[in-house]
Amino acid sequence: MSYLMPVYQPLAIEFQRGQGCYLWDHQDKRYLDAISGVGVTLLGHAHPDIHTEIVAQSQTFLHLSNLFKHTWNERLAEKLAQITGLTQTFFCNSGTEANETAIKLARLYGHQRGIQCPKIIVMQQAFHGRTLGALSATAKADYRQAFGPLLTGFEFVAFHDLAAIEAYQNDPDVVAVLLEPIQGEAGVNIASAFYLKQLRALCDQQDWLLMLDEIQCGLGRTGTWFYYQQAEICPDVLTIAKGLGNGLPIGACLTHPKLGQLLQSGLHGSTFGGNPLACRVAYRVLQLLETQYLQSVSAKGYHLLDLLQSKLTGLHNIKSVRGVGLMIAIELIHPIENLTKTASEQFNLLLNVTQGKIIRLLPPLIMTDPQIEYLAQQIYGLLKASYPSDK
Repeated sequence: MSYLMPVYQPLAIEFQRGQGCYLWDHQDKRYLDAISGVGVTLLGHAHPDIHTEIVAQSQTFLHLSNLFKHTWNERLAEKLAQITGLTQTFFCNSGTEANETAIKLARLYGHQRGIQCPKIIVMQQAFHGRTLGALSATAKADYRQAFGPLLTGFEFVAFHDLAAIEAYQNDPDVVAVLLEPIQGEAGVNIASAFYLKQLRALCDQQDWLLMLDEIQCGLGRTGTWFYYQQAEICPDVLTIAKGLGNGLPIGACLTHPKLGQLLQSGLHGSTFGGNPLACRVAYRVLQLLETQYLQSVSAKGYHLLDLLQSKLTGLHNIKSVRGVGLMIAIELIHPIENLTKTASEQFNLLLNVTQGKIIRLLPPLIMTDPQIEYLAQQIYGLLKASYPSDK
């Protein structure tokens, strides 16, 4: 009997240790990690610099509460402001909580304009989290249907369809547009730079907030600090999490001063948000990305994408291979049963499948060229062996 609620269905592997891009089980079998805890361990496992920061902070204090000041949340917020151009930050513990903060900000913004029931335009296939507000902005029926009634005030439109958003120009209750510029859970659906520029212009014209969820695609994953920077725009609200703490729980909602000042004392908060340990580690993560890893992500991503496209061309069950940086999807025509189990047991790979037939690759940003080449070769072997007409 397990004492855990049956929310997850993990593979029957129990790991004993990790190092870099590898994990080892109790039989000392080594696996190449191509999912990074769903985009979390950007710097891999057991990074020595991260270990040093954790130990150092544990020797002073781990938690103070937000009744007292400490240096690490201020230092981290300043560093994020330099990277993003957004100078007001609220720290929390997860991406879901960051999106809850964004939704609250949008509603406050609407109330300031005299709108009693503000609306937020959100995308079909979106995933913003599983708490009630974030779930209300999430499209997947399987996630939503058991928990109704959900929050009202969310208008769903097709992803990457500007005309669908323009249709709301005469709706006086719309206050914001919320989207993932790259939809991860949906299978790495990528918004173009042109679309994002048009959307930014439309939001400016309508006085709508442009709120971007870069929880999965941000923090160097696409080759720049954030994907929106490739479109040369800046959002009004940005939500981040996952890789920020390289495994420690931390999220953040960032905005500009005029909007950030709406969240006055008593209107929002988090017991653990912005705690010294998480903020200190996150600050070091940003330093390491900036000085050692960020500049090579684009080249690594092109290399992996090129290898996969060349190797998988000609296999019968491949619909497409797409991606930006080290965020890559292999979309299959037909689902393959137990694909992640086969990958781990027979090919020593840790993979993720989303939407039933899309292999989502989110490897650590520290992955080397030999590891990238091994990953591509093993995926080729896996897919060739897993589909009858390719054997």
